[in-house]
Order: sequence, then structure tokens, then C-alpha cells
Amino acid sequence: MRLTILFLVWVINTAYAQKLNYPYTPKSDRIDVYHGVEVADPYQWLENETSDEVKHWIKQQNELTYKYLEQIPYRQKIKNRLAEVWTFETMSAPIKKAGKIFYYRHNGQQNHPVYYYKNDNNDKEYELINPNNFSADGTTSLTNYSISNNGKYVAYAVSHKGSDWNEIYIKEIETGRLLSEKLEWVKFSGIAWYKNGFFYSRYPAPADGNIYSAKNEFHKVYYHKLNTPQSNDLLIYEDKNYALRNFGVSITSDEKFAILTTSQGTSGNLLALADVSKWDVKSPIQFNLFNKDFSADYWYVGQIKSGLLFITNHQAPNKKLVLINPKKNKPDVWQVLIPESDHVLENVYVTKSGLIVKYMIDVRSALFVYNFSGKREQEIQLPVTGNIISVQTTPDKDEFYYSIVSYTFPARIYKSSVNHLKSELYFKPAIKFDSDNFVTKQVFYYSKDSTKIPMFITHRKDLQLNGDNPCFLFGYGGFNISYTPEFRVDRSVFLENGGIYCVANIRGGGEYGKRWHNAGRQLNKQNVFNDFIAAAEYLIKEKYTNTHKLAIHGRSNGGLLAAACLTQRPDLFKVVIPQVGVLDMLKFHKFTIGWAWVGDYGSSENKEHFEYLLKYSPVHNVKPNHYPATLVVTADHDDRVVPAHSYKFIAQLQDKQLSDNPALIRIDTNGGHGSGKPLAMQIDEYGDMWSFVFYNLGMSIN
Repeated sequence: MRLTILFLVWVINTAYAQKLNYPYTPKSDRIDVYHGVEVADPYQWLENETSDEVKHWIKQQNELTYKYLEQIPYRQKIKNRLAEVWTFETMSAPIKKAGKIFYYRHNGQQNHPVYYYKNDNNDKEYELINPNNFSADGTTSLTNYSISNNGKYVAYAVSHKGSDWNEIYIKEIETGRLLSEKLEWVKFSGIAWYKNGFFYSRYPAPADGNIYSAKNEFHKVYYHKLNTPQSNDLLIYEDKNYALRNFGVSITSDEKFAILTTSQGTSGNLLALADVSKWDVKSPIQFNLFNKDFSADYWYVGQIKSGLLFITNHQAPNKKLVLINPKKNKPDVWQVLIPESDHVLENVYVTKSGLIVKYMIDVRSALFVYNFSGKREQEIQLPVTGNIISVQTTPDKDEFYYSIVSYTFPARIYKSSVNHLKSELYFKPAIKFDSDNFVTKQVFYYSKDSTKIPMFITHRKDLQLNGDNPCFLFGYGGFNISYTPEFRVDRSVFLENGGIYCVANIRGGGEYGKRWHNAGRQLNKQNVFNDFIAAAEYLIKEKYTNTHKLAIHGRSNGGLLAAACLTQRPDLFKVVIPQVGVLDMLKFHKFTIGWAWVGDYGSSENKEHFEYLLKYSPVHNVKPNHYPATLVVTADHDDRVVPAHSYKFIAQLQDKQLSDNPALIRIDTNGGHGSGKPLAMQIDEYGDMWSFVFYNLGMSIN
């Protein structure tokens, strides 16, 4: 029966591929000149997302893609199974503040989780924020919230259709009364309460209609006083000399100090402090600058009696914990409380009697208790093997909560205390996925330059290494971001049907500190692609899979990864899914916040960088070839990685595809980069993605 189904799938697929006619995409004679080199950009017109021509092109591309997806016989069955698995209750580790307990809970069927609170030592639950009431279709979501220090108010940020643009609203917690003011044009901002208001960051209102693609410039910090219009907000900080810098202010829990951070990319920041214990909320704040360059990062994590605690990679690639006296403004005289070690220091949390310190050891979490002098006292023995994704502490209490997750089970919450360290199960979700049938193991393989790379492999326990298993390889490799174990609900349907799910912890990420990051950025970026290609070759060599059964996937910077590997090794993969990818490496810095990525990618405005970028830029390296089955995934409201990247790439691919394998694009017309996407849209999107993967790998669904 299984062979019959596979044969029918092959017959339908082959017949349909021969009839696949791509929409006509006009070419222009556009030529850009970089450092004396002429570079054609025939699809530049696709950058204008508001034009009628682009809208018509999107409609045609989607019609073709959905026509292709609709003829997959088990597409709806996959979506039904995803919906079934996805409907499990989740919640967040509780946060205690001002005599209240705050948390979110998702019942498994809502588009978004609902936020609640309880009064301390009282089981009665009150609804705080319900994002499901924001819009009828679920495309308006909650992106951030912050409780006032007195526990009276909550300020929360809202996004529409997945955009990075936010609006901030304020609600009185006990009464549920919504205050009249609305703060607009907020982006890349925290909410830091101080007295009767809070600090936040925003850009000037866009001057033209291209609010989803125009470059973001001149970020500013404001102070908003409750019950006043945004027009009255006090400008706290700006820098007219640097249009491409971002600013944010946080406040210590005792409201004595304001911490100003300045960034001009994704790595390194400037740190400044100000004593605001006597600030009158009217006059300017005078910040004391601590460092003068962007060579290191500083993250505020809390305060103890003797000073302020910061994690930094200043002269410590694996990070260290320093104690700052606010009156001493030179990093060289700060006290090193926890020195750098062989492992990456991820975070530090303050309790009444000590510090909870989280390390990453070979891409796995470890928790320790330290005293306030920086001495390690004990390791916290975790009740299950997994990755710690959240730790919630309160500076005036010893108890704490933490969430742990793995590739085979969703987040479980445990309660513990620095006094006894015994973990008590607080919440375990009930899911219609049998985790006990699957196993995850970590392997190490060697890249092209003999660098040792870790990779997690998850599959059914009864898997046979016969070299003919469907395999799905995922990676990211950028911006110092570590891809630690996580439970991805959508992967369940692939695992249940005999698939092998692999995550390669390639260079460019932060899995082994700043050195690992540096080894995969700017003029070292090719290492990232080499690491990923080596992962695929390892899986084939060790008989997990073969080239006809191997799919690769990446999102955002990972979308670049997938597309670059497609152009460099089209012979190695059967299916490629570049999702919301950065694909035009010569122009990425010209759109929205793209300029902030120059620290990782370099810039075509630099001659040496230009020559390097041109060698791997996916849009510029599609040559006539036999390419794998490709489904590019993006959204028309993505103002993080603008969809023009994906539009131009698929136009090139459709023009130069020599094989019968499909080259399609799925364009979400009510979504953004991915954050805050409603559950129904996630099921629909991943259902289509897995249908495409199953179909082109010759899989069936049980």
C-alpha cells in the first residue's frame, strides 16, 4: 500500500512539474556600479511594495503556488495533524512583583496566549491582557509588556500584521481601565517605569508612505507621563550626529539609576549611567558615559547592595560578571565578580540570598548557585535533560521558577529555592505527541577547515540507518545567536512519519562565545555555509539520509544560509526552504533596520566587503542550473527583512531553473517577519511547508 501511494505521488508530481508555468516577471536594464564594477539588478522594480505592478505579481505568484500545493493529496491531513498536536495548554514561568503574580497561559486553541495575574497567596485569577480581542483575524499581537513598580499599571506594546512598528497602551490593573493615551511609531523599544511614567524609544513618523521599507533613522528616547498625550512626552536622549544608532533606557529596581545603552549594530554597545534618585521629570538627564567604542557588549542583569551587575564580553569572549560602582566610569577598575571560564556565561539572576547563574556547555544549559561575592556554591541538578529557556527570580525572595524544554517535549516549569535546590514540578503540558518514542543525540563533525561542529539529531527510537531516511536540516549561524534545544510543534508531524530532524550549531552563532561568532561573520561568512554543507555531507556519510531525501531550512539570517547553500551546492539537496531570508547582500543595508546588520555582514560600500559579498549573495549567484525543489516563504508586511529580498531571488530562480523541480514562493499577505503570528496562520503556513517537503521527498503521512 505504501509503495502504491509513493508511486502515485511520484506520477502526479512528475506530471505537474512538466506543466508548471511561472508568471512572467519583466526584466529591466537597471545597472548599479559598485567600486567601478557594474552589477545588473533587473528585478529592482520588485522593491516597490506599494506599486500596482508588484501587487499584481504577488497575486500571480501566490495563485501558482497555491495551485501547486492544492494538488498535494495529504495537504489537509498534515494541517489537521498539526492543529491536533498544537492544541495543548502552555504557560510561562510566573513573575512576582508588588504583591502580585503575573504569567501568561495559552489554552491550545487561541491565536495568542492570554496574560493573567493573581494577588500573592490567592488562587483567584484575573485577566490582564487578552491579545485575542485586539483583532478579528488575530493579526494584531502583543509584543511587550511591563508592570509598574507599584503594581498599579501595565504598559503594553501592540503590533499589527507582524510589523516591527508598535503602539503602546496603558491599563490600570485592578480596574481594567484603559488610559486615553496611545504612543505611536515605537520600534525596538523597552518600557522602563520610573515614578508616574516610563521611558521608551521611537523613531520620527515616516515622511512618506513606505513605512515597511524606508530606512529607520534617528532613534530617540522619551519619557511619557501617565494621563498626558504623546505630544507632551519629554525627549530624554538623541544624537543628531549619528542617524544609524539605537538607544534604550532601563531603570534599576530602586529607581536610583537610569542606564542608557547605545548600539549601532547587533554587536557592541555604549554604556552610560545617570543618578535619577532626585530627578524632577522635567529637566534633562545628564548621563555619564562609561566606554567610547563598540568593541564589547554590556548587559544589565540586576543590583545588589554593593553595586550594579553587568554581564560583558569586554576582554572576555565567553563573558564575565562585573560589579559596577556607578561613580567609577572606567571598565578597567570594575570588580570582576565571576571571571570568564571555558564555557559561555549566558545569564545571571538575583535572589534574596544569592545569584542563579546560567552557563551554556556544549550548547546545553547548566544552572549554578553563587554567593554575592562571586563564589560558586552548588550546581542545580535538573530533573530532566533539556534547555533552560527562562528563569524568574525576585530580589527579595529565595524561591525561583525555571522553564526547561527539549527537542522532544514542550516547556515544563519547575519551582525551587536557593536554600534547598530541590525542583518541584509546577506545570507540565499535556500534548498529543508521544515524546517517549523519540530520542535526541548530539554528534560532532568536522567542517571544511577541520573545525569541530556540534549538531543535534532527533528521530524515532526505532530508526534504521539505511541511508534512505527523509531528513530535515536546520541552521542559523549569525549575530551571536545560539540555537539551543527547543520544542518546535510543527516538526512533530515530520518526526512521526519517519523523518530525522537535525540542527547544526554552525559558526556565526554564540554557542562557543564571541570567537565562534567572529569566525562566521563579515569576511569569514563563508565558514557558515561550509559548516552547513559539511553537516549535510556528514548525514549522508553516516547513512542517515541521501541527497534525494535531504531538505534544508532557515529563517531570516538562516534564510540566507539556505539560499546560499542552494546556489553553492544545488546537487546536495532535494528540497530547500529559505524563509524571510536576507538574500540581496549588496542592498540589505538600504532597507528599514538593515543597516544594523553591517557588523555581521559587512557592507557593499566597502570595496573589500563588496567583493566578498558578491561571491555569495544569493540574488547575484543564481546561474542556469538544475536546482532542488524550492519554496521561498515571506510576508508582504515584513519590515525586518523586507520581502523584496525573496521576490528578487525567486524571480532569478524561476528564470534559471533547468530542472522540473518547482521554484515557488509563498507570500503571506497579512503577516510580518514571524513574531506574533496567530496560531491559525502558523498552522496554515507550516502545513504548506511540510506538504511541500513531504511531497518532494516522496513521503507519505500515516
